[in-house]
Amino acid sequence: MALSGTLLAMAASAELSATAGLGTARVPAQLNRSVSLANGTGAGKADKVYQARRTLAASATEDLDLAGVLTDALGAALTFVRVKGLFISAAAANTNNVVVGAAASNAWATLLNATGTLTVRPGATVGAMAGAADAVGYAVTAGTGDLLKVANSAGGTSVTYDIFIVGASA
Repeated sequence: MALSGTLLAMAASAELSATAGLGTARVPAQLNRSVSLANGTGAGKADKVYQARRTLAASATEDLDLAGVLTDALGAALTFVRVKGLFISAAAANTNNVVVGAAASNAWATLLNATGTLTVRPGATVGAMAGAADAVGYAVTAGTGDLLKVANSAGGTSVTYDIFIVGASA
């Protein structure tokens, strides 16, 4: 099974403006980054993708096992050895935050370290991607460094989030 047409991208743009002299001064600001990945396992390549919409009950947590437990959209088991892109988006209708990272054991630590977390507020999206020349990406070590913890930050209501992971099997 081949992975094709993989584009990871992030973009931000804004414009500062103020009255100055005889008119309005405008200063545009932009940051655009993208990487196209070919099918395979080396630099600038990926061969695995996981995407899902998941829901956690109030105060619940889950550990997503990046090495052998998740399945792709076609039902094949996924074993990531390297993650090339990770994007997580919390539903705007959530009341609580989605907290990512810091699994109690076997934490996938190459992105956030063993105890680091990201708080994804309702309606927010976070993402990380490796560059095209990066053959390593964010390494996954089966059995000792492969659990990505996702948690609902509080009680009372469930949270829903979308997750998209692109990576390589070697």
